[in-house]
Amino acid sequence: MRKAFKYRLYPTQPQRRDLDKTLMLCRQLYNAALQERRDAYKKAGRTVGFYEQKRYLPEIRAELPEYKHIHSQVLQNVIERVDLAFKGFFRRVKAGQKAGYPRFKGKGRYDSFTFPQAGTTGVKLQEGGKRVLLHGIGSVKVKLHRPLEGKIKTATVKREGEHWYIIFITEVDPKPLPPSEEAIGIDLGTNPHFLVTSEGEMVEAPRYFQKAQAKLATAQRSLARKKRGSNRRRQARRRVARLHRKIANQRKDFHHKLARRLVNRYGTIVHEDLNILALSRSYVAKGIHDAGWAQFLAILAYKAEEAGRRVIKVDPKYTSQDCPVCGHREKKPLWVRAYTCPQCGTLLHRDVAAAQNILAKAWTGPSGETLRAFPQGNTPRSPGL
Repeated sequence: MRKAFKYRLYPTQPQRRDLDKTLMLCRQLYNAALQERRDAYKKAGRTVGFYEQKRYLPEIRAELPEYKHIHSQVLQNVIERVDLAFKGFFRRVKAGQKAGYPRFKGKGRYDSFTFPQAGTTGVKLQEGGKRVLLHGIGSVKVKLHRPLEGKIKTATVKREGEHWYIIFITEVDPKPLPPSEEAIGIDLGTNPHFLVTSEGEMVEAPRYFQKAQAKLATAQRSLARKKRGSNRRRQARRRVARLHRKIANQRKDFHHKLARRLVNRYGTIVHEDLNILALSRSYVAKGIHDAGWAQFLAILAYKAEEAGRRVIKVDPKYTSQDCPVCGHREKKPLWVRAYTCPQCGTLLHRDVAAAQNILAKAWTGPSGETLRAFPQGNTPRSPGL
């Protein structure tokens, strides 16, 4: 399987200028390749393909000396990105979705370049992993905060705000965890709990964005008052970007740690198959973006796959309306968090009941037939409050 390892780079000032110049030249090549495809179709009705554009790269390097310092495979990857953008466009057109024609990349909108065969050429680790040699840039200090595993396949140098990172994609052998018969259902929320399990555990929502709103508002007001193009405006913009980056990093760290804890303990994890894109455009959008459901579920899925665990998606319909003990269905407003089932008299906490219903759906078919028995200790039960 393939795995990504992301490390912080610490380039010197001359190296920063070379990295910025490389991004600028890659962006110009991307826009030129995009313009060529647009003009060829508009003027001659002809489609220009990936291999045709790639054949012109030696001529570009011969006529424009600045491109000689960039690795040839990095330039090929730029052409490949244009090709992938058009393939995505045609795929969406064919599927009847919103197409989104490929756009030109403005200044500051092209933030990475890739060495497709970093294991053999273009990138080399030095001094026991303390530095990395990048073609056209030089020997750059790198912080390997965790060991690099597996065989290196690609390496991407990326700019995030004021910081530079290198992302290695490696081939590693799977490391499955010991088998576990334990199963858990999880119900995602935004406030006050990020996650509630079918066993009654409640994980408080950290709400990093909400806690940082006052600082963000101050920084954004300061940015709005600065003159466009001025040095102070650039500094104010960096302050705003730094705050957003900190929030994103805090949220990702929380997601990684919670997903790891679930994967280490449970062999099967069941969650609702939510339409997060639609929910993120509703009246609860702010809370959902702050919670980061999509990122958490993606992290949970790949950690489970690596560990040999199962993650199951189930239909979210009626999970918060059904009694997990007797199956009685009663619609209650969202602000009602605990209630007594009128059919069997069970005292229920709404989120725990929903998590138990989510787990139960993983073992039953659409008609209610039992597909698999519950693992021991995971049958639905009435939770205490």
